[in-house]
Amino acid sequence: MSERPQPALVELTRARMREFLREPEAVFWVFAFPVLMALALGIAFRSERTPESLVGVLRAPGSGEAVGQLARAPGLKVRELAPEEAATALRNGVVSLVVVPGGPPTYRFDPTRPESRMARLLVDAALQRAAGRADAWQAREETVTSPGSRYIDWLLPGLLGMNIMGTGLWSVGFSVVVARTRKLLKRLMATPMSRGAYLLSHLLARLVFLTLEVAALLAFGRLVFGVRSSGPLWVVAALCLLGAMTFSGLGLLVASRARTIEAVSGLMNVVMLPMWLLSGVFFSSSHFPQAAQPFIRALPLTALNDALRAVMLEGRGLGTVSLDVAILAAWGLASFVVAVRIFRWR
Repeated sequence: MSERPQPALVELTRARMREFLREPEAVFWVFAFPVLMALALGIAFRSERTPESLVGVLRAPGSGEAVGQLARAPGLKVRELAPEEAATALRNGVVSLVVVPGGPPTYRFDPTRPESRMARLLVDAALQRAAGRADAWQAREETVTSPGSRYIDWLLPGLLGMNIMGTGLWSVGFSVVVARTRKLLKRLMATPMSRGAYLLSHLLARLVFLTLEVAALLAFGRLVFGVRSSGPLWVVAALCLLGAMTFSGLGLLVASRARTIEAVSGLMNVVMLPMWLLSGVFFSSSHFPQAAQPFIRALPLTALNDALRAVMLEGRGLGTVSLDVAILAAWGLASFVVAVRIFRWR
């Protein structure tokens, strides 16, 4: 007795899942790449101890005394530099500041670099005290280390959002264009299948792998770096689900008319590049000019990253990120509706 045929949407979704699993490169970029990136950046910017300011002292009369005074100061790592290597070391970031001995000494540094300004303050305080300056009073210190204050805590939600964006756009967009270039869409057009069912199958197949994708990155962050979510995990899951649907819709829209792999690759980069740069994946989007902030906040990746950080770092609930949720929902719904209307089979 033959099996009862499944609805078209079920069969199409199953086909999309099989296509994905047969591409080891896609599996690597979805599951392994974000974990490797989190590992590399987490190690590079780990905060196990207070970082030392790197300072160079120009080799000249009195340099030995200056090196000795600075070496005894906390928070400084000092090296003596020959005149011909001082400028290169400062330019390449080998040292944050160069001290030219004299009475008084000269500080060479780039004031646009925060680490150079910090080194200038530490060096000046150390040399002033060595010259006999007395502090008017000694302040009391209360060190505070709050959960979520490390760079890796801030970075992980951004990597999660970036991965959801990348896999949503590339996996959905590429599969549609590859099917078009192989004339598969032309054959599917002759079947009793609606355009909406075909496009919706791509979204559903994407959501099936979302759980594994998000769980792998969150579990890695917790086990290796101790990253925990201050807010409910179901809220994080709901935001990831909404983000995946949004970027899958954008992927369908970008691929709805593209006829070649080269064309869809260019369109994908045009869509993703502004969000890579502006949406606060690796550094805060507040560094950009105030005039650009309304545009940046309207980007879907900005909304997803801000919402994930609000929940994971600040412990907020779903209701407090309603504006970000609305932005994501608007992008996703509009993208899917437009993609269905302008989709081209050939």
